[in-house]
Amino acid sequence: MATCPDCTPVIEQLAGNPDYLLVDIGEHVRNLKEFLQLRDIHPAFDDIRGRGAIGIPCFVKEDGSVQFEL
Repeated sequence: MATCPDCTPVIEQLAGNPDYLLVDIGEHVRNLKEFLQLRDIHPAFDDIRGRGAIGIPCFVKEDGSVQFEL
């Protein structure tokens, strides 16, 4: 999300890197809905939801696993 201070360094680091697809959840409601669906059900977000945090940036790998650091 462009307005997220934790995301800014990731956006800069991955700019132009074809190995990653950057999705800004603030760019379109469709992106936000897709993220929220993942966040609501994926166990990687259990602690994050419990703390009332958002959980971005996050990285969804091809195998469906989620990590929060590169």
